[in-house]
Amino acid sequence: MASVSGICSSSSSFKPKHFTARSSPSSALTPSFRVDSLTFPARPKLADRILTFTPSVAREVSADLSKNYLFPQKKGLEKDPGALWSRYVDWLYQHKELGLFLDVSRIGFTDEFVEEMKPKFEEAFRAMQELEKGAIANPDEGRMVGHYWLRNYKLAPNQFLRSQIINALDAVCKFAEDVVSSKIKPPSSPEGRFTHILSVGIGGSALGPQFVAEALAPDNPPLKIRFIDNTDPAGIDHQIAQLGPELASTLVIVISKSGGTPETRNGLLEVQKAFREAGLDFAKQVLTSVGVAITQEKSLLDNTARIEGWLARFPMFDWVGGRTSEMSAVGLLPAALQGIDVREMLAGASLMDEANRTTVVRNNPAALLALCWYWASDGVGSKDMVVLPYKDSLLLFSRYLQQLVMESLGKEFDLDGNRVNQGLTVYGNKGSTDQHAYIQQLREGVHNFFVTFIEVLRDRPPGHDWELEPGVTCGDYLFGMLQGTRSALYVNDRESITVTVQEVTPRSVGAMIALYERAVGIYASLVKINAYHQPGVEAGKKAAGEVLALQKRVLAVLNEASCKEPVEPLTLDEVADRCHAPEDIEMIYKIIAHMAANDRALIAEGSCGSPRSIKVFLGECNVDDLYA
Repeated sequence: MASVSGICSSSSSFKPKHFTARSSPSSALTPSFRVDSLTFPARPKLADRILTFTPSVAREVSADLSKNYLFPQKKGLEKDPGALWSRYVDWLYQHKELGLFLDVSRIGFTDEFVEEMKPKFEEAFRAMQELEKGAIANPDEGRMVGHYWLRNYKLAPNQFLRSQIINALDAVCKFAEDVVSSKIKPPSSPEGRFTHILSVGIGGSALGPQFVAEALAPDNPPLKIRFIDNTDPAGIDHQIAQLGPELASTLVIVISKSGGTPETRNGLLEVQKAFREAGLDFAKQVLTSVGVAITQEKSLLDNTARIEGWLARFPMFDWVGGRTSEMSAVGLLPAALQGIDVREMLAGASLMDEANRTTVVRNNPAALLALCWYWASDGVGSKDMVVLPYKDSLLLFSRYLQQLVMESLGKEFDLDGNRVNQGLTVYGNKGSTDQHAYIQQLREGVHNFFVTFIEVLRDRPPGHDWELEPGVTCGDYLFGMLQGTRSALYVNDRESITVTVQEVTPRSVGAMIALYERAVGIYASLVKINAYHQPGVEAGKKAAGEVLALQKRVLAVLNEASCKEPVEPLTLDEVADRCHAPEDIEMIYKIIAHMAANDRALIAEGSCGSPRSIKVFLGECNVDDLYA
C-alpha cells in the first residue's frame, strides 16, 4: 500500500518557496435535495425553446470570415531536410525543470505571420494578466476566473481567497491521510478500512479525476476508484455491481458545484438505493461515515451534507469552472486518496504557469500552442485537432481536452456580439492503436485536421527494460510508430505539434493540464471570445428539463385514460391534443416509445415503427395521480 507521506509529500509542500517558478530557457435525502426539487419552467412550444441564445445586440459577420481574421497566403510546407532541422532547432521549446519539450516545427506558420500576430498576442497577454489579478472574466455570472490561484495562492487578489485556498488544500491532504492510514474507518468492513472510492459527478467533475486516475494511480492504490459519470441506468448498475460486497467499505464522493446537477443527483439516488438493497441504511447509518460532498458553499448538496452530518465537505469555489477544477478539491481529493502526490501536481502546474507568463511568444509554450491552432485552423476552427498520446496511461487526455477546449472555445458570438460560430473540434485515440484505426484517413483522406502527438520518453522504470531483439525494446517500437507516423503525415502536408515529457509523473501531468488551460485562454483572446462561460450547455440543460416536463404531462394524460372503465387507449394525436401540445407530437412519440421499451407504457394497437398506427395506455391506474 502506498505510504501516507507520499500523498502530499513535504518535498513539494504548498508553500511560497516551493512555488517560485523559473522561466524556461528558450430518498434518504433532505427535502432540499430530493427528487422533486428539480423543477422545470412552464414552457411554450418545445421547438421554439431549444438551444436559443441571443445577445441583446448581435450582428452577423460576413460569410467571408477572412475579412475578420489574419489569413496570409499559405505557402507549401518546408520539405528540405536541412531547412527542417534548422526550423526544428530554432522553434524547439524546452522547460528543463519540468522535462517538457514542445515542437512546433511541423506547423507551417511563417515569420511574417508571427510578426502580424504580435498585436493580437500583446492584447491576449494583457487579458491573461488582468484575469490573474481578479478581473471579472465571466460577465454572464459576474465572477472571476481564478484556477491559476489554486497552484500559487499568492496570486489571489485578497487575503480571504488566499486563506481559502490554503485551508482547502490542507483539509484535502489531512482527510486523505486519515482515510489511507485507517484513522477514518467505514462503519462496517471486515478489513477495517476503506477499500474503494465511488465518485459521483459529471463533466468537469469527472473528466479530470478520470484522466489523473488513469495516468497516475499506482497499480495497487490504497483506494481503488470507480466513477458514476452519467445518468445511464445500466452504466450505474455496472459500477455498483463491480463493487460487490466491498460496497460497505466504499467512500462515496459526490461532486456538483451547484448541488443540483440532475445527472449527479440521479447517481446519488441510485447509490442510496444500492446501499438500501445491500442492507445498509445509507442516510442514517452509512452516509455519516462514508459520504463526502464537494460543492459550492450553501448549495443544495452542501446543505444536505451539513444537515445529515456527512463525513466531510470540501469547497468548490465560485471562481473555478468545472473544466478547470482538477487542481481544486474536485481533482485533488480523489487523487490523494489513490496515493498520488497532489502537491507535486500543483508544483508542476505552477512552474508551467510561470513559463506561460512571458510575453515573448517563442518562449511561452501556451502561446506557441495558440499560435499553431490559429495558423492550422485559420483562426476559425476550420480544422480539427487530433490528439494522439503515445502512452496508454494518457489515453483519457484527449477526452479531458475535448471538454477543456470545446466547451471553452465553441461559442456562437464573439465579445463584440458578432455571430462567429467559433470552436476547435478535438478527438483522439492512443498510439499505436491509431495506426490500426484512423491513420489511413489522416494521411490520405479529407485534410481537415492537424495532429498533436504526446510523447513520453521514459518507457519503463529504470532497470525494467529488456530487448525483444538485439538493440530493440518494446518501447522502441512505440517510439518508431510515433516518429514514423509524424513523418508520413508531414510528407503528405499534414501538420502536427509534438508535446514531449520525460515521464508520466504528478509534476508532468500537472504541467500538461496547466499548459492547455493557458493555451485555451490565450487562443480565446486571439479570436475575441469568452472562454469562461457556456450558454450552449445551459440551453441544452433547459431544453432537457422541458422534455421531462412534457413527459410528466404525457404521463398524466395516459394515467387519466388508463383509469377509465374501460381503459381508453389513445392515439398520438389524442395524447398531443390533451397535452395541449400538438406541435410537440414528434417528441411525444419519442417519449412514448421510450416508456414502452422500458415497460412503463403498453402499445394496445399498432407498432412504434408506424407511429400513426399506435394506441397507448399505461397498463395500470395510478389513483394518486402522481404525474399531475
